[in-house]
Amino acid sequence: MIALIGLIIGIAVGVFWDISIPPSLSPYLSVAIFACLDSVFGAFRGTLEKTFRTDIFISGFFGNAILAVALVFLGDKLGIPVYLAAVIVFGGRIFNNFAIIRRLIIDKLRLHNEVKR
Repeated sequence: MIALIGLIIGIAVGVFWDISIPPSLSPYLSVAIFACLDSVFGAFRGTLEKTFRTDIFISGFFGNAILAVALVFLGDKLGIPVYLAAVIVFGGRIFNNFAIIRRLIIDKLRLHNEVKR
């Protein structure tokens, strides 16, 4: 329930608050968002699998975002576009978690429909 409230607040802030991000910061923000989304999808998957742990989620959410931004910063200093690799890795993990979430939901719905018969 708390996650749903946080999601609604986040969407409302994004829609009604005009925030402009300088182009120089967009690689950092994009990687941080992907890292956080990876943690959210992992948490949703963990909830469906009944393996969710709040401490793991919180540490992963902030830890992944900070580490990803630090790697992008290091890549910037070295002249290497590390953010592209991070986006690809986190994007792949998000799609993988989504595929597993989709299968878990379909299996639960199928099991629920079989029990009803």
